[in-house]
Amino acid sequence: MSAPSDPMAERERMATLGALMAGVIHEINNPIGSIVSNNEVMLKALDTLKQRLIAAREKNEPPPTKTLDLVDTLTSLAAVDKIACERISGVVRSLKTFARADDSEYRVISLNNLIRDTLRLIDCQYKRRIQLVLDLGDLPDVRCAPQMISQVLLNLAVNAAQAIEGDGTITVRSRRVPDGQVEVSIHDTGRGIAPEHRDRIFHTGFTTKALGVGSGLGLALCRQIIEERHGGRIWFESEPGQGTTFFVRIKEQ
Repeated sequence: MSAPSDPMAERERMATLGALMAGVIHEINNPIGSIVSNNEVMLKALDTLKQRLIAAREKNEPPPTKTLDLVDTLTSLAAVDKIACERISGVVRSLKTFARADDSEYRVISLNNLIRDTLRLIDCQYKRRIQLVLDLGDLPDVRCAPQMISQVLLNLAVNAAQAIEGDGTITVRSRRVPDGQVEVSIHDTGRGIAPEHRDRIFHTGFTTKALGVGSGLGLALCRQIIEERHGGRIWFESEPGQGTTFFVRIKEQ
């Protein structure tokens, strides 16, 4: 079964993605630069290696010892490139999970994998000042609309990052709870939610962010996705100056 399309959800998803693109581009550019640089070195090393092997063959001599050093260099560069490619692949996978329009099907998935893929986008943007801690429990698979749940996780994590002034920590936990449900919590070390704002947090259009930073749609959309589309529950606990924790529960498959 497919989840019905929602223009508000689409606008919010693309706005969130747009806000993260600078970090994503930086995260992709760094390993690409490494690969390009390594490739130039590898091509020169391969040409040198070829010339030495040709010379040794013409003289009917064994390859000189230095050829082994070149092979070791090439091997090391290839290992670095492999890591760089894995970084790029991970970021691209996260983007596909969050942004692709063809993932509205309700499917059985690994929630922990979805958490990892989604939060990689947060790490791209905020890793210079925010430590992202994952404490993921042993979960059963869940049946959900992955794109929607990814949007909830990303909205909550972005809000958490924006609530932290300067350096801080976001801790994401998952666990199995009674009544056939799983729970994800996202805790930040930010400024907390003022008591006078708590009753309005999930209201459409309400935001405490500066003009142009928040649309007031994110948390309202999160509640719609979790409670109306997935029959789950979303709530929070907060103390001013001590941070906020949002909790999400949905059913197992």
